[in-house]
Amino acid sequence: MLRALDRERYDVIPVGITREGAFVLEEDEPDKFPLDAAHLPEVVDNGTRIQWPEPGGIRTLRVTRPDGSAQDLGAIDVVLPLLHGPHGEDGTLQGYFDTLEVPYAGGGVLDSALCMDKHFMKIALQAAGIAVAPWITVRARQWAQDPEGVRAAVAGLGLPLFVKPARAGSSVGVSKVTDPAEFDEAMRVALAEDDKVLVETGVVGREIEVAILEGVDGPRASVPGEIVLTSRGFYDFEGKYLGGDGVDVVCPAELLPAEIEAIQDAGIRAFEAVDGRGLARVDMFLTADGTLVVNELNTMPGFTPISMFPKCWIASGLSYRDLITELIEAGLRR
Repeated sequence: MLRALDRERYDVIPVGITREGAFVLEEDEPDKFPLDAAHLPEVVDNGTRIQWPEPGGIRTLRVTRPDGSAQDLGAIDVVLPLLHGPHGEDGTLQGYFDTLEVPYAGGGVLDSALCMDKHFMKIALQAAGIAVAPWITVRARQWAQDPEGVRAAVAGLGLPLFVKPARAGSSVGVSKVTDPAEFDEAMRVALAEDDKVLVETGVVGREIEVAILEGVDGPRASVPGEIVLTSRGFYDFEGKYLGGDGVDVVCPAELLPAEIEAIQDAGIRAFEAVDGRGLARVDMFLTADGTLVVNELNTMPGFTPISMFPKCWIASGLSYRDLITELIEAGLRR
């Protein structure tokens, strides 16, 4: 995104977050953060510290240098929060910027929190009459105290199953279970990420994704894309970010006009059901009988060159640069 931003329109100040949670001033250098399977990009603490605007105080962005000197970087028009997972797209950072009275692009507190918690996301979608995969939610205490009861309940969901942390992202901690003997290990992997786990029936169907953007006149949907698995069990972290073998990201998907219309409508209805803001990628299954089952919404979907969200908007006639501009302008409007 650093490469694609319209530099004639925007002045960019990159802010990184270290593993310890410190906000640091980064270099405006796209080549510093390549997606490399051998070494994923990491923000290293360079000794700088970002000072955010203060309500009732200094309203500019400032940085403190390692030598203690301070620099005023100017007023912030809007923040583009390019973050996945906990503390990024779960509403916490969004609430932080709301408290600071700093405008930002993308999802707000409510839709971010709802979509990060797959349990409550499903409840919101069901309440809006949108089909979701059958599931049960298992807490860590329940699994520790009554594993046999959990196994019995899960047996009613059939096979295959997907076992997912309720509040993780990017398919981290997700397992596909094709044999009951694999279930305990899948629970161990998921509980390492979260103390609340979803166990879902595996839906048989085409894996369809549609991108949603919030415009002046409300949300609109892109042409749908399709995840085609050739030798990978499901669309996991490696397939999403590192271009791993065994998965093809295809957009536009080969669909009938009526199917495209139904998918776009389901995407917008799902977005509105969670009080969506800014953008989302809506993932769903199209079954052989034409039923659409919504799997999840991502309120800050991937923006890599192999990611579905930008691919679908490019296929819909919106360039990568103009897509980013739309996100920023939506944040500015709010």
